[in-house]
Amino acid sequence: MSGYAITDVPTIELEADASEVLAGSDSVQESLMAEAVIQVTEHDEVIGAISKLDSHHQIGTYHRAFSVLLFDSSGRLLLQRRASHKITFPDVWANSCCSHPLYSEDEMELNNDLGVKRAAIRKLEQELGISPSQVSIDKFEFVTKMRYQARQDENWIEREVDHCMVIHADVDVNPNPNEVSEIKWVSQTELEELLIADDPNNVIAPWFRCIAARVMDDDWWRPGCAKPDGLIHDMGDVSHMLPGSTGADLNTSIAEVKDLVETRIERALTHTSLDRLSGAMMHLVEGGGKRLRATLPWLVAKAVGDTHSGLLDVGAAIEIIHNFTLVHDDIMDDDDIRRGRPAVHIAYDLPTAINAGDAMLAIAFEAMAVAEGIEAELLPFLVKRIGRMVRKCSEGQQLDIEFEDRETVSEEEYITMIHGKTAAMFLTCAEVGSHLAGADLDTIQCMHDWGLAVGLCFQLMDDLIDVLSDSDTLGKPSGSDVAQG
Repeated sequence: MSGYAITDVPTIELEADASEVLAGSDSVQESLMAEAVIQVTEHDEVIGAISKLDSHHQIGTYHRAFSVLLFDSSGRLLLQRRASHKITFPDVWANSCCSHPLYSEDEMELNNDLGVKRAAIRKLEQELGISPSQVSIDKFEFVTKMRYQARQDENWIEREVDHCMVIHADVDVNPNPNEVSEIKWVSQTELEELLIADDPNNVIAPWFRCIAARVMDDDWWRPGCAKPDGLIHDMGDVSHMLPGSTGADLNTSIAEVKDLVETRIERALTHTSLDRLSGAMMHLVEGGGKRLRATLPWLVAKAVGDTHSGLLDVGAAIEIIHNFTLVHDDIMDDDDIRRGRPAVHIAYDLPTAINAGDAMLAIAFEAMAVAEGIEAELLPFLVKRIGRMVRKCSEGQQLDIEFEDRETVSEEEYITMIHGKTAAMFLTCAEVGSHLAGADLDTIQCMHDWGLAVGLCFQLMDDLIDVLSDSDTLGKPSGSDVAQG
C-alpha cells in the first residue's frame, strides 16, 4: 500500500447521498472519504469497518487513528499545515502526520502496534513524500493512546482513539500539496511559543494541542526515552480548541453521546446473574427514550467547561434512577402502558417490578462508585446531590398521591409538586454537569436555575400533551395522568 491511490486501499461503497454531502469538495479528497477505517469503542475495541465519510459526518463515531511526532537529529519536531483542500480541519497546523489505519489485516495488527506503524509509514509517504526506507518500522516508538472528539461545524466531527507514536529520523520531505500546504521544523521552545501565541492565522489542530499540552513530556524529544504508559487519556470534547468551531443542533449533540450512555446503563443493569431481574430492569430502557436527562450533564459541561467520561457515568446513573421512578410510578398510578409497551408490572409481575425498581436505585449509586471516569474525591458531592434529587422526587410523588383525593389543586401546589417530581432531576443534571466541568460558583448556580426552569417547562408541556394528544402518539392512554389526579 505504499504507492497511493484509492484503488490500493480497502474501501466502502458510499451511500447515494454522499455526492450531495461532498458537493464542492476537492475530487481527490472526496474519493478518500470511501476509505474503510476501523470503527472502535471508546476503549479501542474493534467494532468493524466504516467509511471515512460516515465516521466523520454528523454525529460521527469513534474510530482508530494515529499521530506521529517526527523529530530530526537536531531535536526539532516536524509540523505540517493541513491543505485547504482537506474536508475536515483544513488549514490548521498539526503534528508531523495524523491519519487512520485502515480496515485491513496489515493495519489492524496489534502485536507491537505494527498495524498503526504500517499505516504511519504509508501516510508519511503519501502526505509528505517521505521514503519508507527513511522511517523503518523498528524506529517507531509507540507511547500512548488518547480519546477525544472535536467538532469542526454542524456537519463534520473528529472522534478518535488516537495512537501516539514518536520517531527520531532524518528524512527528506516533499509535501503532497493536496494534503499539506506548509511544513516547519520547531524546537521545544518554539513549539511552546506557538501554543501560547494562539495566533488566529496559525491555528493548532485540537488533537495536536491535546497531545502537546496534556500528554507529551520532555522524554518524547529524546531518542529512546519515551516510554509507553498503557493508558487511553480521556480528553473529552475539545471543540472549543478550534477557533470558529460551530456546534450541531440539540438532537445531534444528544446523539453524539447517547450510545455511550446507553452502553453504561446496559452494563450496570445486566451485571446480575438473575435473568428475570435483569430483564425487568432493562424493560423500559429497551423501550427507548430521549435520554435528555442522561446526556444533560455532558451537554452542560461542554457549554461551560471541560468534559470527560465521568459525565457520561453520572448521566447513566441519573437515567437509571429516572427509569426506576417510572417503574414505581406505573405501579402507583395503575398504568398498564409505558413507551408503547406493557409496564414492567404487567410484562413481569408486581413483586418483580417493585424489586427491580429497588435494585435500580441501588445500582445507580454502585455504578458511580466503580466508574473509571469518576474520581473518588467527587463521590461525596455526587452522593449528596443525587441523593437530594431522589428525596425531592419522592416528595413530589407523595404530593401527587395526595392530590388524587382532592377536587382542586392550586397552581402553587402544582408547581411545588412538579418541582420535586420532575424539575429536581433536570436541575441536578445541570448543577452536577457544571460542577464536574470545573465551572465557577456563579456559573454553577446559573445552571442550577436554568435546569430548574427547563424541568418545570418540560413537565408543563408533558401534562399539556397528555391532555391534547392521542394514545398512539403518547405510547400510553391519553389523559391517564389527569385521570390519576
